[in-house]
Amino acid sequence: MIRNFLFSLVFFTGIIFISLIFLPAIFLPKKIVFFGGKIMGHWTSFCLQTFLSTKIVIKGVENIIIDKKFFIASSHQSIFETFFLQTVFDSPVFILKKELLMIPVFGWYLKKIGSISIKRNKISKENLSFFDDVSKQINSSSGPLIIFPQGTRLSPEDRTPFKKGSSKIYEELKIACQPIAINSGNIWPKNGSKKINTILTVSILESIEPGLEKEIFLKELENVIYSELDNLG
Repeated sequence: MIRNFLFSLVFFTGIIFISLIFLPAIFLPKKIVFFGGKIMGHWTSFCLQTFLSTKIVIKGVENIIIDKKFFIASSHQSIFETFFLQTVFDSPVFILKKELLMIPVFGWYLKKIGSISIKRNKISKENLSFFDDVSKQINSSSGPLIIFPQGTRLSPEDRTPFKKGSSKIYEELKIACQPIAINSGNIWPKNGSKKINTILTVSILESIEPGLEKEIFLKELENVIYSELDNLG
């Protein structure tokens, strides 16, 4: 319990401090904000390793797509991946819930790097322009898009079918997808106490190349990520 408390106290204090230090970056080139994001990612791993004795393992580095446009579809069990994936990939841009852009300071950073928001389960003027925004972003950025196809943080045992957004991006953009499975919920669950002395694995899976029917793509994406999570335990 004490280690849980110390982790939360130090982690969130550090995130707030980094956010404030990089506040002038809102008016500077995007690369400064991306650098701040990497620092937050490294801070996240430092706090996990120091206070919870977490061993962080990255599998499948050889599968990382290079020299072409792609988007990332990652499992989502905790806030770990929203920070840490910025240390693995350069200049990633997130597709996220609109409410996150409303968070003071942190939301400003998300807007600065070009993050794309969507209102879930709603048809709105903003959502109708969603794929235009995605297309513009992927064409103007050197970094990948990151989407969490489960739609929200889920418990490690949850196998809810993926949302259709990732398949529509795959179909519209005709670019490769980098699936990633992360068992972060076993260590840092959405609800409940954090676990101590455990292994957190970030598994970068083989790419799914463009050309599949979107329904087949979505099923394959879901199968490869959930199968890997089953293996990771």
